[in-house]
Amino acid sequence: MQLRKMMLVLTALGAMSGLLAGCGDDSTSPGACTSNDQCGESEICHPTAQVCVQTCNSGSDCPSTAKTCAPLGGTGANATTNICQCSTDVLCNGGTGSESTDLVCSNLDNVCVTRCSSDADCSGNRTCDTGTGQCEEGDTEPEPGASCSGEGRSTCGYGLICTSSTCSEPPAPTCQNYTQYPNKANVGTTGPIIYSMKTINATAGTAAWCPGGKRLRLGVSAYTDPTSTFPPTPGELGGFYYVTTTGTRTNASISNGANDYVVSANGTKADIIVNLCVEADSSTTLVGFHFSDGNFFCFRSNY
Repeated sequence: MQLRKMMLVLTALGAMSGLLAGCGDDSTSPGACTSNDQCGESEICHPTAQVCVQTCNSGSDCPSTAKTCAPLGGTGANATTNICQCSTDVLCNGGTGSESTDLVCSNLDNVCVTRCSSDADCSGNRTCDTGTGQCEEGDTEPEPGASCSGEGRSTCGYGLICTSSTCSEPPAPTCQNYTQYPNKANVGTTGPIIYSMKTINATAGTAAWCPGGKRLRLGVSAYTDPTSTFPPTPGELGGFYYVTTTGTRTNASISNGANDYVVSANGTKADIIVNLCVEADSSTTLVGFHFSDGNFFCFRSNY
């Protein structure tokens, strides 16, 4: 009899612990996780809410705070994974008998999160509606045709560049380097975006590097997202390619001078000088460059 009573007490404590973990702990605060490794064995890190959420096969696997078992959705790796989703703020806070109002059921993600009080409490570019405690979608980034200043991304949406004070698509790749390129699947608008190229100089090659030819140095300027910044040294930079007029791809050869690889703007901008070996009697070269999942940039160098 005593053993049975003890087991009942332990069971009740375990259930209470599970309720508290599923509702009111730090894992409901935006920014509490950035990867699945930071969550429990049966949890994943929600990609936009940035909180650990319970995975499930049915609603019976979920806590009373979030009884709906449904796919996460979106386009990420866990898009088809079923997670426990909430339906009301009241349930997130423990039901009608609870006096807590610390949590809300996110309108955007359908998971319980801590009520926000300022934009700093929200993830990404979301903003806080202090009246409801909900993190809402922030203002959309400027689209093509919007005004901007400077160069690179400026205030334009990702994948666009500031050209003549206007947010514009980067130049379309129509060069032979691109049309002959068999790896077009590696080109896109989510990787680093090349927005400018220029010729630095062309000098006689050395016996060790480009014997009998010219060493052509080109300047490449690109920007990237703050969540995937350029590395501090060129040796750490990967996925940066040079494509010839026949469509052949090689890793871009970065020059090794003191100022040939400069990262700025908190790691979101890179000015890179690359080397090419061209024929000694040449005076023009058509080149193509791109980063993995970034735009393909054609450039004719005259020297």
